[in-house]
Amino acid sequence: MAGMDLLLHRIGWSLQVPSRKAAERDGAKIAAWRDERWPVIKRRRRTCAPGSASRRKPARG
Repeated sequence: MAGMDLLLHRIGWSLQVPSRKAAERDGAKIAAWRDERWPVIKRRRRTCAPGSASRRKPARG
């Protein structure tokens, strides 16, 4: 990560890290979301089936 810091510094940027955690933070809800929703979001797309970039037209197969 030190390399990234140096690169950002060279282009005039800095890492922005919060100094404290939010007071409203609910660790139990965060853990539940991470366990239930994150695997669905991170699931890889199927590459064997044809797909379509259009929302209106189905893929031709």
